[in-house]
Amino acid sequence: MKINILLTFLLFLPGILSAQETRPIWLDDLTIKSFSEGIPAVLGKTNAAGDSMRIAGRVFKHGVGVGSTSILSFFLNGHAQSFSAMVGVDDQGNKTLPRKFYVIGDRKILFESQEMKWGDPAQKVEVNLQGVKRLGLLVKINDQGVNQTYSNWADAQMVMQGTYLPENMPNTDEKYILTPTPGNAPRINSPKVFGARPGNPFLYTIAATGQRPLVFSAKKLPSGLELDPKTGIITGKVNQRGTYVVGLKAKNQFGATAQTLTIKIGDTIALTPPIGWNGWNSWARNIDQGKVIASADAMVKMGLNQHGWTYINIDDAWQGQRGGPFNAIQPNEKFPDFKGMVDYIHSLGLKAGIYSTPMITSYAGYVGGSSNFEKGEITDSIIQNKRAFRYVGKYRFETNDARQMAAWGIDYLKYDWRIEVESAARMSTALQQSGRDIFYSISNSAPFANAKDWMHLCNSWRTGPDIRDSWYSLYVSAFTLDKWAPYGGPGHWNDPDMMILGNVTTGSPVHPTRLTPDEQYSHVSLFSLLSAPLLIGCPIEQLDAFTLNLLTNDEVIAIDQDPLGRSARLVATENGVQIWLKSLADGSHALGLFNVGDFSQTPASYFRWGDEQPVNFTLDLTKLGLNGKYELRDVWRQKDLGAFSGKFQTTIRHHGVVMLKLSSN
Repeated sequence: MKINILLTFLLFLPGILSAQETRPIWLDDLTIKSFSEGIPAVLGKTNAAGDSMRIAGRVFKHGVGVGSTSILSFFLNGHAQSFSAMVGVDDQGNKTLPRKFYVIGDRKILFESQEMKWGDPAQKVEVNLQGVKRLGLLVKINDQGVNQTYSNWADAQMVMQGTYLPENMPNTDEKYILTPTPGNAPRINSPKVFGARPGNPFLYTIAATGQRPLVFSAKKLPSGLELDPKTGIITGKVNQRGTYVVGLKAKNQFGATAQTLTIKIGDTIALTPPIGWNGWNSWARNIDQGKVIASADAMVKMGLNQHGWTYINIDDAWQGQRGGPFNAIQPNEKFPDFKGMVDYIHSLGLKAGIYSTPMITSYAGYVGGSSNFEKGEITDSIIQNKRAFRYVGKYRFETNDARQMAAWGIDYLKYDWRIEVESAARMSTALQQSGRDIFYSISNSAPFANAKDWMHLCNSWRTGPDIRDSWYSLYVSAFTLDKWAPYGGPGHWNDPDMMILGNVTTGSPVHPTRLTPDEQYSHVSLFSLLSAPLLIGCPIEQLDAFTLNLLTNDEVIAIDQDPLGRSARLVATENGVQIWLKSLADGSHALGLFNVGDFSQTPASYFRWGDEQPVNFTLDLTKLGLNGKYELRDVWRQKDLGAFSGKFQTTIRHHGVVMLKLSSN
């Protein structure tokens, strides 16, 4: 018996020993982008600009270069021994802004650097990670949009046990569904107000849930418009300026419903924010005609069009050489029948969008809207050195390109560059003279100092940098927009960027969003309260039941599409809960209670530790100027909560939301 026990022990001894063995790994040998929850991309073996990593003249061959406030999260599950690095400001970084480096394990600060400035020698980091399950590497800097805030985790290395490698932070919280499934009876969900210019093509689709087939009708349609009773698609042209009040109706075997539509024919389009899909965070440079058509088909198959989702927008990477009857940008080989593709999208009652830039080359390296050559030629040297041509050239082709877009039937333009007023104004004029209503969106990081210019020139403007699928990025993109609120409204909207739901490609290969389910509810809630454009940034055909439910709550969408067009304001912050209040056209209010906790106030608050708890919160309506009795409705659950005056108590999950509609009693 003793011999058998000894043999068994010896048999398993190699496995036991290998589990105790340790080995060093460079952080730059990991897929480091997938661990980043900051906004700028992180790079391995170089600084954040892709150049040699240097601190105070010292060159490092290993390390991770980061920019701005940087958040790197690792799940170690107790399998790491130690972490070491040399930290400091990269020699190409900003010379005026100091920053601090933190190593945080299971909420405890294991290392805090001195305040690091440009030119300071690298500071050594050595920490013990035994037993640590979750590790955070934080670079904190108050950059306020300043460029080239490069920092380095040079020679960054972990010593790991056995064959274990760091993993991404778990995101396994329950995907709880709050919104009930629509019933069989009809319900109209499309916007209650719509604007078009006189004599331009008109396209409006009556979005409605309910068992098919549905039969649509309309009373008092203005002259020049026709309704298809089977599809609910209204097309034509209205030549006479004016306001037209139309009665819409949808019916099936389970009943009928009606809604008033106010059509305003004048100088203002986009009376409600656009709602649809953009292809960049789905497919990036791999977009092609087949994927666009598949996305349009999926919009209908998944039923999103029944809830008002309308736009199918192609982002960068469709552009070929300049030519055609307008000497305009033509599609590349990935789009063999561009006009046919747009016509097909329109046949579904959807609208088609496109991307361009006033620069010589786009950010993805494709043909842009200007050139240093009179006819707009793109030479081999430009193609080979595309990054060097991200500026507006001597010769500009806004009129050419706008006419081509109108000829194709384009409904939306995303215009992307380092935004300045002159280029924005030229394209604005070209679009208005194109003979078609084309929603005009400028991107990205519009300077706040020119907010009044943007609201007069554009239909929407990107208020910040490209969004990433992290709470930090969402917070920067949306929870800081209160100052922009006065400039948004019918015809001109503040745009925090695409939605980071579903499977996305932000900063790394396609992956499920890293937002927790609670954060995703907050995401959709705040965008709707802000009257922001709602543009899905994931492959529509890959939507799971949870994400589809998030995107099809008609009461939440109605708050985004409210005809008054007011943006919610941040009216109070109490005990880590932000209170956002929005006035609605019917005299009621929408209110969001967001549990942001102490986020960004402490180093540990930038990370998810897995032990976060909900908070009990008491809302005092009188402090918000809401006196008297109000009927409260939970819009996510589509459930009446009763009449309240004064105080309302609720529980809010970590980074979650309680979203209410308040109607005076």
